[in-house]
Amino acid sequence: MMKIARRTLMAATLSVLAFSPALAFEMGDDGLHKTPWQRDTFKDLRDDLAEANAEGKRLLVMIEQRGCIYCTKMHEEVYPDPEITKMIEDNFFVIQINMFGDVDVTDFDGESLPEKDMVQKWGALFTPTNLYFPEEVPEGVSAKDAAVVTVPGAFGKYTTFNMMGWVLEHGYEGDEPFQKYHARQVVLQQEAGHLNLTE
Repeated sequence: MMKIARRTLMAATLSVLAFSPALAFEMGDDGLHKTPWQRDTFKDLRDDLAEANAEGKRLLVMIEQRGCIYCTKMHEEVYPDPEITKMIEDNFFVIQINMFGDVDVTDFDGESLPEKDMVQKWGALFTPTNLYFPEEVPEGVSAKDAAVVTVPGAFGKYTTFNMMGWVLEHGYEGDEPFQKYHARQVVLQQEAGHLNLTE
């Protein structure tokens, strides 16, 4: 009788978890998380930057891989937060690169390589790695050198939200390092009580 009760409880729990919005996500055939705000492009960064600018957004390249537990953390726990989702949708043109993929990517310098080789060229060692780009990239410059910020690894909601804010405010051009900007923003956000993020 106890075994039946346990099985029934486990089945009910799994049923609830399966339909929980926090765990709802789509996986692509490549084993990567797919979201509505990621763009399906020809992965020519020059064209992607032009399109981002036309929409008044910043170009963001996310390097991810199949089975990456830290990518899963970001897609299941961080990006779904309503304020972060809105921040991305309103301000960023997002391209996903598969660390071990074979789709051709054209760099800002004009070189075209399969994703896995382009990631090696850029020297990205971890997933996720997010590369944020300026509105203009000089001719002949690779994405590795063009990125205004490269963020390797998974971070909490406040850090992710504030990094995006720092990029949008061109904080990388100023004297205040991100760590100090982030600490200042967290205090302001908590005092204002309008940011419902948790780390």
